[in-house]
Amino acid sequence: MSRFKTLCVFSSFSRCSCLRVTGEWYVNGDYLVILVSVIVILPLSLLRNLGYLGYTSGLSLLFMVFFLIVVIIKKFQIPCPLPLPDTGNETMFSSTPDNATTDDDTCKPKYFVFNSQTVYAIPILTFAFVCHPTILPMYDELKDRSRQKMQNVANVSFLAMFIMYLLAALFGYLTFNIHVGPELLHTYSSYYKYDILLLVVRLAVLAAVTLTVPVVLFPIRTSVGHLLFPGKDFSWIRHAIITLILLAGTNILVIFVPSIRDIFGFIGASAAAMLIFILPSALYIKLVKKESLISVHKIMAMMFLILGFVVMIGCMTLIIYDWIVNAMKEQGH
Repeated sequence: MSRFKTLCVFSSFSRCSCLRVTGEWYVNGDYLVILVSVIVILPLSLLRNLGYLGYTSGLSLLFMVFFLIVVIIKKFQIPCPLPLPDTGNETMFSSTPDNATTDDDTCKPKYFVFNSQTVYAIPILTFAFVCHPTILPMYDELKDRSRQKMQNVANVSFLAMFIMYLLAALFGYLTFNIHVGPELLHTYSSYYKYDILLLVVRLAVLAAVTLTVPVVLFPIRTSVGHLLFPGKDFSWIRHAIITLILLAGTNILVIFVPSIRDIFGFIGASAAAMLIFILPSALYIKLVKKESLISVHKIMAMMFLILGFVVMIGCMTLIIYDWIVNAMKEQGH
């Protein structure tokens, strides 16, 4: 993820006339992701308590709010029909036939769009709301913690994130309509490579993603520690080794996987479907003994369980099929 955002930012800067550089190491995403991991992510990830990361998480949230504000502003700045791609800012407000699309459908939003990329929508949406691994560490950091207080934190967090995702997706789609791409920031760059505000947004999103990694890494490291070393006292050496191994694995993944969409799609269809749909339903059916199997709650849980298997099996099948088709196209078949 960090590599993907880093490549977006530095590739855009390198194309600017004032910063035109080619072949330098600092515009190579593979080097940059390792550098950012060592200088920024590793020191934050080595912190022992999650509470210290509250400040970086708050800063990350502010960056994403800035991203949302720019998306909303750009909706009212970018004309429709759109300028031709790769024409630069000089055509930003032009609507002459020489540099504008003529398709009447360009400015008409559609309620439903079905294509080969639609299969990634449900897994990505599912993955976006997976927060289960961080619930217990967050609960442990609460002052005067209680079930009600944790519920309030979850409600506010879910509502805030849902509103941000919804507004960003809505205004991003209304800006480009049928021409919107799978990566919104890339779509903006296709039309306005030299927009300084968009470059600042890229840096903000890069910083937000980078500062989020230690928060996600914390519960993973805790789970690995409890699984491999149950009952052991805390050890800084063990703590550091697990952190380094996890970061190394993450770097290998983001360097060799070509698209973040594939990661979100596959994990969303597999692990996220398990955490959102299957496991909660199965545990409720198994552990709640005071209700019969024909009660309303258990029937709803059973339907939710079946829905989870349908989502997981169906989406994974279609995603793998899409990979096979794309691989065959690249080979010329």
